[in-house]
Amino acid sequence: MSDTALIKLTNVYRYYGDTCALHDVSLEVDKGEVLGLLGPNGAGKSTTLQIISGNLAPSAGQVWVNGIDLLDKPKAAKAGLGYLPDQPPLYRELTVDEFLTYCARLNRIPVAQRRVALDTAKQRCGLTEVGRRLIGNLSKGYQQRVGIAQAIIHSPPVVVLDEPTVGLDPLQMREIRALIRELRREHGVILSTHILPEVQAVCDRVQIINRGKLVLNDTIEGLGRRMQHGSSLLIAVRQPPSEAQLAAVPGVEQVESLGEGRFRLHHLLDRSPAEAVVERAVSEAWGLYELVPERLSLEQIFVDIATSDSASSAEAA
Repeated sequence: MSDTALIKLTNVYRYYGDTCALHDVSLEVDKGEVLGLLGPNGAGKSTTLQIISGNLAPSAGQVWVNGIDLLDKPKAAKAGLGYLPDQPPLYRELTVDEFLTYCARLNRIPVAQRRVALDTAKQRCGLTEVGRRLIGNLSKGYQQRVGIAQAIIHSPPVVVLDEPTVGLDPLQMREIRALIRELRREHGVILSTHILPEVQAVCDRVQIINRGKLVLNDTIEGLGRRMQHGSSLLIAVRQPPSEAQLAAVPGVEQVESLGEGRFRLHHLLDRSPAEAVVERAVSEAWGLYELVPERLSLEQIFVDIATSDSASSAEAA
């Protein structure tokens, strides 16, 4: 693991009775990096975030925040964290300025520095014009901005955002994503989300947790290469052969009939049967008029990993 990582989890386990919610999870986040934390419901994401934020102790393993052992020096470690839970901890009866001033006091920002901290957080989150408005009268998008502002008002090295765009309209989502991209300039960011396009839009790296285990750790560039080299061909023919004939083409692993002369031919990533399909189509007069290499989507990668891991667990059981 990098010596410069702002967040480190090493071989973390968490048990609830006999149930293992996290199994040997390790991760790290550097300054200037946005890490996307993905997983189906019940996979262990929330447990991971609670451990990172110090709200839940691991059963085993180590956690460092900005080089400080969270278990050994919890107060000092937590001072380096900014946290936005999925339900922002807002006081709707306060104005934005009143609430952020209160948060500055909670984070022990000296009196002489509070005004600068308040103005900086409001400017970064686009709240300069709404400082005197009641939080309860703001739109959902602006309330999320206030939640992010309270997380960064003390300029923590690490910002943890749990589902920050849930319930927002497309324009509000775009604005919050732009804000997250801006945060990476001065912070390391952990983003938990179910919205896969959001991961591609703002994250540098992705980790997928399923059934308490880390099942994928890759950069966005690495995922892009996975998606670029799709594992299926979509073909359309005027004189459809049998599925057995298609399965006999070298390189074809599985045939999926789509009806009306259309088929999806699954193959290994490094062994495309496209050339063999064309040769066979010409020699046997299939009337091939369409052949499209299909790219994997991030959604498909996510589903494949989650379902294959679940199937392996069921088989083992």
